[in-house]
Amino acid sequence: MGSNVQSEHSLMIEERDVESMQIDPSRSRFPCCIVWSPLPVLSWFFPCVGHIGICREDGVILDFAGPNYVCVDNFTFGAPTRYIQLSKEQCCTFLDSSLHGSDDELMQNGGRREIVTWDDALHKSTQEYQHHSYNILTCNCHSFVANCLNRLKFQAGNWNVVNLAILIFIKGQYVSKLAILRTYLPFVVVSGICLAFGGGTFLTYLAIFIFILVGWFLLGTYCFRKLIYV
Repeated sequence: MGSNVQSEHSLMIEERDVESMQIDPSRSRFPCCIVWSPLPVLSWFFPCVGHIGICREDGVILDFAGPNYVCVDNFTFGAPTRYIQLSKEQCCTFLDSSLHGSDDELMQNGGRREIVTWDDALHKSTQEYQHHSYNILTCNCHSFVANCLNRLKFQAGNWNVVNLAILIFIKGQYVSKLAILRTYLPFVVVSGICLAFGGGTFLTYLAIFIFILVGWFLLGTYCFRKLIYV
């Protein structure tokens, strides 16, 4: 009798876990995902540039949205258009909270957690970034997400704003066909208008802008390590 009750209880937990991991764009729920949305103006000229956030186990989005402010469950620039669901198995510093009944089981060495849950890692990064000023060039939404991934030691860590941007650009899945339009249609329209009136001059200035922007983050990430915060 006891074994039957225990097996039923385990089955209920598994069902809840599966349900909690389901992605639901209509409710903006993306469990254990990195999410992305285009930025006004900037993304119109360079659609690879966007705003990024990371999601808790229940799918709620967290994003570094301004000075000393991490937005919870209200993605700053609208609903996500792209996402990547990350595997917990690739997080080296990770202990699934569903396997433990109380915080006492996670406390070691004088009350300090040696291994944290997914949400614990995000909570610690949130606490840290609530005391940081926002700067789109030196401490931005990518910095916050990279910090979270490093706390989780996702794929052994060592994440920064550059390899994070490459990850979402290469492996990010679009939420829907409408999300694809929302990402690229402004770029196509603005580029068409600018080409019609500016021609080669527009292309020259656009190339210079992209070169400076990409160069800044490459230099700040790999040459001057303390320039861009993570």
